[in-house]
Amino acid sequence: MKNAVNATNELEKDIVGVVYSVDEIQAMVQKVGKQLSRDYAGKNPLLVVVLKGSVVFAADLMRALTIACEVDFITVSSYVGTQSSGTINVIHDLRTDISGRDVIIVEDIVDSGLTLSKLKELLLQRNPASLKICALLDKPSGRKVELAADYAGDEVGDKFIVGYGLDYNEKYRNLPYIGVLKN
Repeated sequence: MKNAVNATNELEKDIVGVVYSVDEIQAMVQKVGKQLSRDYAGKNPLLVVVLKGSVVFAADLMRALTIACEVDFITVSSYVGTQSSGTINVIHDLRTDISGRDVIIVEDIVDSGLTLSKLKELLLQRNPASLKICALLDKPSGRKVELAADYAGDEVGDKFIVGYGLDYNEKYRNLPYIGVLKN
């Protein structure tokens, strides 16, 4: 982890160190964009962006792709308070019929995998031609179910990170880098 940031704005005063700089994030996005462009060449995949956290990553990822693609958004929750309910609630559903489509779930981070595994089950019931998971970050140490990202920018250790879409109580998503929040 890099040294603590110089607090130049209200949000940065709560960050103790930078895990991924702006340049490092963009390198990860480009890496994943190249992999997807290669693997989906000649296809028109549908990027299913999981709101809210992955919106920043998805916007950059779409621009890194050199292939045709479409995008749709879904908002889901499996939590009641801070506890997982074991079921998934679709707050905002897709508008696109995914039957027969190549679908890529775009997520900011694969952590416990609980919500993402339920989302994957839900989308598989809609009969896509293929379904893959693309995440900026993969955090295997947080996994509570067996689930892996098919595409990931990097593997991150067991720390609570914010920025570049990742939040704490809906704050810090707009930081351009990813950092560790003070305790």
